Amino acid sequence: MKLYNTLTKRLDPFAPQHGRTVGIYVCGPTVYDHLHIGNVRPVLVFSALRRYFERFKGWRVLYVQNVTDIDDRLIKRSIETSQTVATIAETYTRAYFDLLEALGVDRPTASPLATDYVEEMVQFIAGLVEKGHAYERDGDVYFRVASVADYGALSGRRLADQEAGSRVRVSESKEDPLDFTLWKAARPGEPEWPSPWGPGRPGWHTECVVMSRAHLGEHLDIHAGGNDLMFPHHENEIAQATASSDAPFFRFWLHNGMLHFGGEEMHKSLGNFRYAYQILEAYDAETVEYFYLSRHYRKPLDFSEDGLRAAQAAVARVRRLIDDIEAELRQSDGEMGPAGQAFSQSLARFRERFVEALDDDFNTVDGVAVLQDLVSETNRFRAEAVGIDRLALRDAVELLRELGWPLGLFQPAGASSSSIEAGLLDLLVGLRRELRARKAFDLSDRVRDQLAELGVELKDTPQGTLWSRLAP
Repeated sequence: MKLYNTLTKRLDPFAPQHGRTVGIYVCGPTVYDHLHIGNVRPVLVFSALRRYFERFKGWRVLYVQNVTDIDDRLIKRSIETSQTVATIAETYTRAYFDLLEALGVDRPTASPLATDYVEEMVQFIAGLVEKGHAYERDGDVYFRVASVADYGALSGRRLADQEAGSRVRVSESKEDPLDFTLWKAARPGEPEWPSPWGPGRPGWHTECVVMSRAHLGEHLDIHAGGNDLMFPHHENEIAQATASSDAPFFRFWLHNGMLHFGGEEMHKSLGNFRYAYQILEAYDAETVEYFYLSRHYRKPLDFSEDGLRAAQAAVARVRRLIDDIEAELRQSDGEMGPAGQAFSQSLARFRERFVEALDDDFNTVDGVAVLQDLVSETNRFRAEAVGIDRLALRDAVELLRELGWPLGLFQPAGASSSSIEAGLLDLLVGLRRELRARKAFDLSDRVRDQLAELGVELKDTPQGTLWSRLAP
């Protein structure tokens, strides 16, 4: 498999770095509001990549997506609504997971909250200060960008070019206008945590470095997000990780293109957006998946009602075909004739083409085209086949479901049980934690071992117990 690596600016061969486990970190939501339809693109794209890894490559995936529950935007919303930051964060975190369920997207292996890792972030920042990569001014701590030799390698924005284009200092406290904030001194009424530099809160760019390392350890394979995060957020992550230690950071950086609305990039600040839940009130999740994945993830995507209606019609055609075949053959049985056997054997080439497409930088556009060709071939055979040869149509339906699975398409009704599964697993993890606290180690080990038999691995870490699916 090859993926376009933003860091190297080329298609690089991809495989897990350690065994058959892939670690993926996707920048998650800042929970001050509902997600708009532009925010949903990385959710759908990289969740589909995860499913492809699991089903078609046989890899175990540790999929981590953070939740930013302390941020300037949360504080601003708190002032506007007179609600606490914690209340706002809780409301929209719950809304986010409800949205994942509505989209039929599996919950991440872990969804760490930024506020649960502040102590670790303080320690991390203190280490940067000690090494001379950061400095304190009036309770704020800034990262010294000039201390990192290759700053700008990800985005292509070289330090010398940025300095030449900088005319004024953003803050008189900074040594350099390009230095960015690691720790913000608390203002009256804002949430705060203790630190060596006084009460305050961590900067956004530090969160993902600390939490990705905490949850993925050595499995730092893929860091993903929208290309609007490439600079400064991802660039600043790399700078901090590089400065903090000699340990390698992520090998692959994947970035999806932006959603356009009315010819412009979609941004809440421009007002040219719609909330994702509003789209799901008008269209089903399959239609939304088909619409998003019918465009290559790295290219811009134009949002339009016409595009969604076309996706809706395409999904409906395949659904009708599957339903009609299953209804016709529900009571049928027997051995296929030569024509049916030849048709069944010919289906293998569609699977080969599908894998070839998705192995080529996760080209879901060509993957969807393979599905369309499979539908056309199935319709052709259906029109010609007679008698027991028609039993081969079952194999076509089975393949449509198999190829559609990583894209979230054409699954049987009720097949998406990800939220129920996640809830039950979280319940069992909590039960095991209580058993261990009561020193009932025999029972807690029994929970762990039986989950392993069911294909779920528990991993005890300093931050708590994580669960993940074992590779099939």
